Amino acid sequence: MGYLLYSLTFLVLITGTTLYLTRTRWLPGFQTRVQSLHIPGSDYLYSRLAPGGSFEDDMEAGLSSANFDLAANVEGGDGRAGLDDTAKREVLRIMKKRRLKFDEARRVYMEQRFKENGIGADGRPRDPKFVSFS
Repeated sequence: MGYLLYSLTFLVLITGTTLYLTRTRWLPGFQTRVQSLHIPGSDYLYSRLAPGGSFEDDMEAGLSSANFDLAANVEGGDGRAGLDDTAKREVLRIMKKRRLKFDEARRVYMEQRFKENGIGADGRPRDPKFVSFS
């Protein structure tokens, strides 16, 4: 019985290591197959964004509010491509992960961007050499 347990453990260890080391080959194909399956409730977990969509598409995705109103752009017939794709994905990810509304998720996203670029929460640079005359 012990031999069987050790053999099974060794087989799982070797298989797991092999799958981990070759994940760049098989993982993309696996992800596309999983995404094509319809899983109940997956609409909440994942929503596909059209690349380079319009302001109308952004409004339908929930990326508009009273403080960040895209209705004026749609009514005015604005022909631009809409909001930035990477920012849209990140804001939607924050909205779903933390269950925040659009305005709060946009604030969290901007705070993250400020922090990455060395800007404090008050809007001033964190550079110790920064000199401000007010």
